[in-house]
Amino acid sequence: MPGLRDLLRVLRHRDFRLLWLANSASVVGDRIVTVAIALFVVDLTGKATDLGIVLAAYSVPLIGFLLVGGVFADRLPRHRVVVVTDLVRFVLHALLAVLIVTGEVRIWHLVVIGVLFGTAEAFYRPAATGLLPQTVPEEEIQEANAVTGMFQNIAEFAGPALATLLVLGFSPAAAFAIDAATFLVSAALLVRVRPRERGVAAATPASPPSVWSDLRAGFDEVRSRSWVWATLASFCVALFVALAPLLVLGPIVAREQYGDLAVFGYVFAAFGGGTVIGSLAGIRWRPRYPMRQAMTLVLVWPVVIALYAGGAPLALVVPAMVLAGSFIALFDVWWLTALAERIPPDKLSRVTAYDWTVSLGLVPLGYVLAGPAAGAFGAAEVLLGGSLIAFVAFALGLAPRGTRMLERLDAPPGHAAEPAPLGRPATEPRVPVA
Repeated sequence: MPGLRDLLRVLRHRDFRLLWLANSASVVGDRIVTVAIALFVVDLTGKATDLGIVLAAYSVPLIGFLLVGGVFADRLPRHRVVVVTDLVRFVLHALLAVLIVTGEVRIWHLVVIGVLFGTAEAFYRPAATGLLPQTVPEEEIQEANAVTGMFQNIAEFAGPALATLLVLGFSPAAAFAIDAATFLVSAALLVRVRPRERGVAAATPASPPSVWSDLRAGFDEVRSRSWVWATLASFCVALFVALAPLLVLGPIVAREQYGDLAVFGYVFAAFGGGTVIGSLAGIRWRPRYPMRQAMTLVLVWPVVIALYAGGAPLALVVPAMVLAGSFIALFDVWWLTALAERIPPDKLSRVTAYDWTVSLGLVPLGYVLAGPAAGAFGAAEVLLGGSLIAFVAFALGLAPRGTRMLERLDAPPGHAAEPAPLGRPATEPRVPVA
């Protein structure tokens, strides 16, 4: 079985194995909490607006501090950064579990904890993305991304169903306690990672560059590649009009269209099951034009949201969610691999920070506006309109030639690997190993 052989091959690297185990542990809790927050707040107050405020509390500081997090992830040992942020998030969600158990939890508690949690995550994400290529040889980066994504997506499949069971069948405190425990396990594993250096070490400047100059250098890397900035812009719009309303209004639609709040969790579980399939396929599938293929496949996702919002039969919605999940997972594998192979290693975390910042930039606003918009137009109508706009945004993301013609680095001889970014040579070789 080729996929299994590749899985075992990439897991033979000790540092990657530790990183993979840590990610697999913490992501289970993350996927539980994503749905648990929605179910808990809706059950607690019954107001979509309250849920939007809580979700915004988690995401606003995340977006606000991502660029700074990217700078420090490129300056400091990335494996140390992720350990510290894991410990901070452990404390926060353990505290939330205690508040729920004691019956003292209020919406403002969720907001304050969300702000602190999002701040810690802003430093974690760029560091974790930049750390992965330091744990495997250059030629195994795609396999490492696919294997990491596959097991994260197993959690995407299991997490929503488990969250639904915990919140509606037991107590929301259990969901947050499990998440807290996974961060502790992750930190214990990551403290043992000893990442390798990538590329040629840069000369140490006479005086450290300012944070602003580091941010500008990362921005130049994004600006010089049309396939990067166009993709980020399309996701910025799509996540604002489709994902944010789905997370806020999804439970409401489940109750209105299907008569059962639990349908929201089951539909997300189906999506997660699809991401497992897509990540497994991504271990070996290397399309000649990865970004063209990736952006084409993600067009399916807003169509599936429209089916759910329209109250289509679950016999159609569930398999459609599986398909959409598999395509999103493939996009992630090809996108992260392209970034890791083509962005200079000492700037990768900063570019990743711009990735998260731009993509998620409007999501908090989407959370806040979703409730009032549903009150004015209806929850299903907001999701239907958002899915249409998201489809157009993804289609426009395919417009730049740099996106459509970006070739994989092991493309047949005689073809340019990447359209030359501004101020760079026409060819950009794979990053050398130090």
